[in-house]
Amino acid sequence: MTTTWQRHLRNHPRTVDSAVAVVLFVVAFPGSMYSVSDAAAPDRWWPCVLLAGISCTALVWRRTRPRPVTAVAVLCATGTALAGYVMTALLLAPLMVALYSLAAHTERATTRNLTLAAVILVAGAALIADPAGDALALNVIGPVAWLLLPAALGSTARFRRAYLESVHARAEYAERTREEEARHRVAEERMRIARELHDVSAHHLALANAQATTAALLIRSHPAQAEKMVNALGDTTAAALRELKASVGLLRRSDASEDSTQPAPGLDRLPDLVAAHTAAGLTVTLTAHGQPQPLSPGADLTAYRIVQEALANVAKHARTSTAEVDLVYTHDRLAITVTDHGTVPSTATDSTPGSGYGLIGMRERALSVGGHLRAGHRPTGGFEVSTELPLHSYAPAEDSTP
Repeated sequence: MTTTWQRHLRNHPRTVDSAVAVVLFVVAFPGSMYSVSDAAAPDRWWPCVLLAGISCTALVWRRTRPRPVTAVAVLCATGTALAGYVMTALLLAPLMVALYSLAAHTERATTRNLTLAAVILVAGAALIADPAGDALALNVIGPVAWLLLPAALGSTARFRRAYLESVHARAEYAERTREEEARHRVAEERMRIARELHDVSAHHLALANAQATTAALLIRSHPAQAEKMVNALGDTTAAALRELKASVGLLRRSDASEDSTQPAPGLDRLPDLVAAHTAAGLTVTLTAHGQPQPLSPGADLTAYRIVQEALANVAKHARTSTAEVDLVYTHDRLAITVTDHGTVPSTATDSTPGSGYGLIGMRERALSVGGHLRAGHRPTGGFEVSTELPLHSYAPAEDSTP
């Protein structure tokens, strides 16, 4: 019941202001008859009531027009003091309410200036009406205190309202930021998963296709080699299934602390990769220069995937049976170059520099660990993929291990 009544009052502020004005007008009657013990009350009561009625009527618009309402209340209170009435809280009540509304709804400078003007005018008018100072405490000190109090209370209410609004705004901003950050992390995770699945599926499918094609060509003329190629095809598809199972298994894990089903591939598995392509009919030459140094998990996986994708592109698009993989270690970086000497059909889009998801994925992987990648046709023929990766950790911890 109380909550409903309070909600009704908040939804009808004009009704509340009208009721306050009526109450203040009623209390003006006894205020007009008050006098100090050694002074008689004014002979006429109606000027005080008339001025009180004007100021109380103006209070109906105190929320929407606080400055004009305060000005009217100041003029009425000044007139009441000049008429010789004792300026008690009963007669100052309309001005006090106006000053409170002014302080609660306007800036600090306006409140300060109008409050100072009200104090000077009302206290000065009281001194003019009673120059002998018979009731100095009631006509000067009392009005000053009564007028400063609502101004201070109104300023406090305005500060509290501004603080609550700022807290609400910060909460909304924090919630909006959390949602944007969550969407950003989801997008990054989707891109990482898509890149990983593309690298796994594209490489193994390209290799399986090359093995199947070669086996079909050799099945009549060289059945022993065709049988060997078919056996290698089984190993390739089995490896593809294992890596796809490991990648998809990461999506199904509820506990991030669990170990993955198998470790992420790295440069230590390059010989197996070379052997698989050799079995499919692509002769790959692997060379290394400099002192081999360990890479961070993210850079190690990136190096392996770049070589894997580059060799898959050679097997799919380049009209050649040879490719070279060159690793060069320096004190802080690893340079990887994958080249071939074949020609690229006009329909091969993945090997065109800057196009295709394969090259895009390789560039994104290199950038994610602080490296860079270049890919393009060689002046002497063929295609080359070159990348440089830092030997020390660069990527954030959550991105360094798939």
